[in-house]
Amino acid sequence: MNEMIHQKKLQDLRIVFMGTPEFAVASLDALVNAGCNIVGVITSPDKPAGRGLQLTQSAVKKYAVEKNLTVLQPEKLKNEIFLNELRSLNADIQVVVAFRMLPELVWNMPQLGTINVHASLLPQYRGAAPINWAIINGEKETGITTFKLQHEIDTGNILLQRKVLITENETAGTLHDKLKIVGAELIVETIKELVEGKLKESPQSTVNSLLTEIKHAPKIFTDTCKIDWHKSVNEVYNLIRGLSPYPCAFSYLNNKNLKIYQSKKEIIHHDKQPGEFVTDNKHFLKLACSNGFIHLLDIQLEGKKRMLIEDFLRGNKLHQ
Repeated sequence: MNEMIHQKKLQDLRIVFMGTPEFAVASLDALVNAGCNIVGVITSPDKPAGRGLQLTQSAVKKYAVEKNLTVLQPEKLKNEIFLNELRSLNADIQVVVAFRMLPELVWNMPQLGTINVHASLLPQYRGAAPINWAIINGEKETGITTFKLQHEIDTGNILLQRKVLITENETAGTLHDKLKIVGAELIVETIKELVEGKLKESPQSTVNSLLTEIKHAPKIFTDTCKIDWHKSVNEVYNLIRGLSPYPCAFSYLNNKNLKIYQSKKEIIHHDKQPGEFVTDNKHFLKLACSNGFIHLLDIQLEGKKRMLIEDFLRGNKLHQ
């Protein structure tokens, strides 16, 4: 880190923030409340959404506009007009939270480079969906990492990390909400330690040598979300948790798409076929896995609204 920066106060450090969804808003808000000088906010262009396809602002843009912060919304990050606007902000450092992959001429522009907030304990779960995959894989803990951006995605030197426990009933939604708060706290701590000259960068290779396996967090596709009932109860249960509330694990019931938001486990020997359902048509509906059943608790059948299982069964009699 540059020695000149240690002579600055937190309020003097010129920060450009880059992010798009609600997860990023928590970090931007924490930096603003800490008195940081946010000289610009880079976010995605407004996009058509809803039935009327009205242009909708990103969560980060809405917040930035409320706080009267300068907002840039480039279609392309290598556009010369955008690059000139970014240079004119004269940032000392850039902070990236849940944004696009940056070209080197963007992440390498500030004197102090670019810090990213990632929702895992790097080098574990590099990639687009670290929250989902940690739960899908049955992890008991994850966390937040702040690190310096470099060429390959999510591989830069680690600055700070903080662990977060994953509970037995954790969903991607509840873990997202925990991690966005921890991420907000950790980016402020990172910036403060940067200014005070306390930060030491640790190459991820020093952590790699201690791990038996590096797990990845690729983008979630439709095929990822389809339940394979030949798998174990725990595997299916973790998939449902890891994809709830979005994009949501799914199966089929009477040839209709069935989204499953919440379930519970029953590990028991049975003679049912994988995916075969059992119900009393009043209180429970369960589907067979290799070593037991998944009880459906909160579902949405194609063409119907999301509802609790008892409400669903009240209006839908199923024949076994």
